Amino acid sequence: MNVTVACEHNPAMDSEEGKRAYPEGLGVCLKEMLSEAGHCVTLVTMDENGAEGLTDDILAKTDVMFWWGHWYHQKVSDEIIGKVADRALRGMGMVFLHSAHDSKMFKKLLGSSCSLKWREDGEHERLWCVDPTHPVARGLGEFIDIPEEEMYGEPFDIPTPDELVYIGWFRGGEVLRGGCVFRRGAGKLFYFNPGHETYPTYKLPAVRQLLRQACDYVAPALPLKEKICCPHIEQFSVR
Repeated sequence: MNVTVACEHNPAMDSEEGKRAYPEGLGVCLKEMLSEAGHCVTLVTMDENGAEGLTDDILAKTDVMFWWGHWYHQKVSDEIIGKVADRALRGMGMVFLHSAHDSKMFKKLLGSSCSLKWREDGEHERLWCVDPTHPVARGLGEFIDIPEEEMYGEPFDIPTPDELVYIGWFRGGEVLRGGCVFRRGAGKLFYFNPGHETYPTYKLPAVRQLLRQACDYVAPALPLKEKICCPHIEQFSVR
């Protein structure tokens, strides 16, 4: 499967904490995680210049796209947002990670502000599985413990998820719908709340397994539609 990782690089990643968490780079960590599952992975780095590396050729070959952004949401051009959204509605799978909840891409597909509470304090998060039969949660048990993470809390201004897989609980008592599936057009997208750039969450084996399974789950089951349209159907009768 062809997977594209669109991952921002920002100054926090060059801090002592960021380099300690991901010395190879957060984007490289995600790429290696998915490559280990046998996927052909392309890494596109987003920065203060937006997502210039996300070309039409790369997009046309993408079955599933991972999206991680934080500082530079507004730098991504509306043209690129429109092209990615169109492909997602035609069947491309998408996985949105952590602060991608505030991205133009996520908001466009969900149609809401996607705002939430937050606190950056390196606190323990426990992800409770509320649908143990779901393919994303296969083999992962009742919960996943994340030693250090940024708190995200309700109210989370998203539409009611089509499938709720995980609820995150934090030391301060806050909770969040932290593992959600949404169906948009012919495509599926998964949102996963953990993954602040200065905590090594994506090094945890359970998180890596979950994200690989999420990739498989949102992957298109059928060839992508050529275009989004309202086809005219000739009158017919049942004989």
